[in-house]
Amino acid sequence: MGYAIIRVGGKQHTVHEGEWLLVDRLPYEEGSTFHPDVLLVGGDGDTLLGDALAGRQVTARVTDHVLGKKIIVGKHKQRTGYRRRNGFRARLSRIEIESIGAAKAARAPRKKAAAAEPPAEAKE
Repeated sequence: MGYAIIRVGGKQHTVHEGEWLLVDRLPYEEGSTFHPDVLLVGGDGDTLLGDALAGRQVTARVTDHVLGKKIIVGKHKQRTGYRRRNGFRARLSRIEIESIGAAKAARAPRKKAAAAEPPAEAKE
């Protein structure tokens, strides 16, 4: 598929495979993969919404946790000598979109053929 709209941290993002994205800090370890909520999958002339998304998933990997750009907040009141300066840096996670598409089906366990069949007895 071409693109997907996912929800991460209460915000919606349009993503493509191989894309990097900065989102609010996630509770996953660096290097781990997760599957965010998929709201829409589109591309190649078809768009899937709602119940048609069953079996579709986006796989994302948390590459690292970073601090955002520093934002300075300044306050002052006229003619009173009141001035305050405060800084803020958002805690962010950098994620990479690995794949967009169908969910992989779980493999069925193999049956042991030798244990299932009793040995054949010789006829006299």
